[in-house]
Amino acid sequence: MADEETKPKETKTQRVERLKREKNPWQAFDELCGFARKGFPEVPPEWLGTYLRWWGVYTQGDGHGVVAGQGGEGKSLPCFMVRIRIPNGILRASQMLAISDLSRRFGRGVADITVRQNIQLHWVTAEALPEVLNTLEQQGLSSIGACGDVVRNITGCPVAGLDADEICDPSPLALEASRLLGGNDDFYNLPRKFKVSLTGCAAWCSYPEINDIGMTAITRGVQGELETGFSLRVGGGLSADPHLAVRLNAFVPWSKAVEVIRGVAELFRESSTLREHRERARLKFLFLRGGWTAESFQCELERKLGYRFDPAEPEEPPPDVYRDHLGIHPQKQEGLCYVGAAVLRGRLSADQLQAAAELTERFAAGDLRTTSMQNLLIVNVPKRNANALAKELHDIELPVQASPFARGTIACSGTEFCKLAITETKSFSRWLTEELDDRIPGFDQDLKLHVTGCPNSCGQHWIADIGLEGKKLKIAGSLVDAYYFCVGGAVGAFQTIARPVGYRCAAHDVPDAIERLLRQYRLTREPGENLRRFFARHSDAELREFLAGETLPPVERERPVAPTPYAVET
Repeated sequence: MADEETKPKETKTQRVERLKREKNPWQAFDELCGFARKGFPEVPPEWLGTYLRWWGVYTQGDGHGVVAGQGGEGKSLPCFMVRIRIPNGILRASQMLAISDLSRRFGRGVADITVRQNIQLHWVTAEALPEVLNTLEQQGLSSIGACGDVVRNITGCPVAGLDADEICDPSPLALEASRLLGGNDDFYNLPRKFKVSLTGCAAWCSYPEINDIGMTAITRGVQGELETGFSLRVGGGLSADPHLAVRLNAFVPWSKAVEVIRGVAELFRESSTLREHRERARLKFLFLRGGWTAESFQCELERKLGYRFDPAEPEEPPPDVYRDHLGIHPQKQEGLCYVGAAVLRGRLSADQLQAAAELTERFAAGDLRTTSMQNLLIVNVPKRNANALAKELHDIELPVQASPFARGTIACSGTEFCKLAITETKSFSRWLTEELDDRIPGFDQDLKLHVTGCPNSCGQHWIADIGLEGKKLKIAGSLVDAYYFCVGGAVGAFQTIARPVGYRCAAHDVPDAIERLLRQYRLTREPGENLRRFFARHSDAELREFLAGETLPPVERERPVAPTPYAVET
């Protein structure tokens, strides 16, 4: 008894690592179905807290977020979120119809497109899980690896193979890597989640800068011939400690791309130091805390692979702000185009899912794509049908032409569904964009406006022109939603992490603050000056004054109250 009393208490990190050693959840589907059919009370604690995530399933918050719970995590409802993995964002209309049906039957008609091109269902009961997961498999879809300490959905350009301006179409490589790593028992037990982006798009629309592996297509001349390969970046990620990926001095040949992805994943898997603290278990922490450099990482990777890379080719990152492919654009295929529609805050109803799928079959060839900016594309559209399709999409509130505010807005799940969130984000984002459209009509600048309900950055506020991080304020004795402002984030040619400028206000005052900031920009901008340059040439104190309308001392940005959960999309 004395030995039991003096035995050190198992930490959360130690518990998760022990559970992963004891069971591979991918080998226990029958067990999952067995207890699920008996209902939520029969779900074992180790499955609720850990194993279900390997199947893209985790418990849903009660709508109050973190403030209603203890220990940095809110309370759960007896139902689940199910995240559907969509490699490279590629969908068929029949698959979309199946998702619509699942959403209507089991998810209260609600679905969300995520920043990793996934689709999430909500309100799914334990009893419904077996049917939902089996239906996905029958449709050639899967939730395996959409959550958990695994290789997450591999993202890529949604118009790969179609874009008239692309460098190449690496979607076959993305799908090959997805088949290799998704559900592979060799990679079920990583220190934390591991994210891969592989794109041939000139706009880098799948955000290689914030992935654990970011591959971007590039060409070089070899004996008078052009060879297509990839630049390689590693260690990107946001959350509470943002870090932009480091470019290695490496040219990755097309034939070696999947092998290199596997090699980096193996280095990650074998890192014992990254298993010591869950809040410091991402690949980026080798650079942030471990003293690794691009050179030392490349040396280890070359040792793992057994060969050395050729030096990297010169590369010019894109200057674009939007990476969404919205609008009507010609494809490389004669007579065809693709049509990109804005999905404000990524939220779709079951009716919209169904209507979009039916429009795809009616006006095109039945092919859809999800994007990393939470939008939806219909591809392989005969040009003669494009305008009629755009009108039909507008009629179901999926506009092909959207204002800068609606087009540039990203939102995480927020307190509506997330146990870690501090603020509600989805309805707030809709209201905010409508307010800005009314207050500043005809605004003529690209603007990325990202809303995240807590410091964990699922809404990617660190790379936004204006990033809003959820907080709480006490006003007249009551806690209300509030937001902390981070300004001037960017990726591509001008990549930088957004600056916390020391200003916070209640959610209902956010439109006033942004209106003041953007009107100041309009009044005082220099000739040809865009928002990015305007933000860069002003100090934090000046930007804070623009936002507040008065001179204020800075407000400290608070750190997360708990480690980053491993189900979120950061």
